[in-house]
Amino acid sequence: MVEGSRPGVVVHLDEADPARQRLALANVANLLADLGPAAGLVELVVNGPGLDVALQGSPLAGDLAALQGQGVVVAACANTLAARGLERSALLPGVHVVPAGVSELVRRQREGWAYLRP
Repeated sequence: MVEGSRPGVVVHLDEADPARQRLALANVANLLADLGPAAGLVELVVNGPGLDVALQGSPLAGDLAALQGQGVVVAACANTLAARGLERSALLPGVHVVPAGVSELVRRQREGWAYLRP
């Protein structure tokens, strides 16, 4: 994903509830507004029902694109895509795919990244 970078913040979203999804994206926006570059890299990992926020037609697509425009990396779980019978083309532009959302979270924490689950 973002190899060779200093530790940042990995944000975990695994819920389908639109209010929880909006909260997660608002938390990321607030983090960036408050800490700016001091936040380091920010990666939003979506898996399970949280994948919905990163799919074509998501009502939060504009919010997600705005965060991506500020450098937030969005990582979708390949296992979730496969379990739901979805192709990568179902994802919004700029969304990356990682083999497993849970292992991406573990990998980032082992690299010293802060973990946030709104």
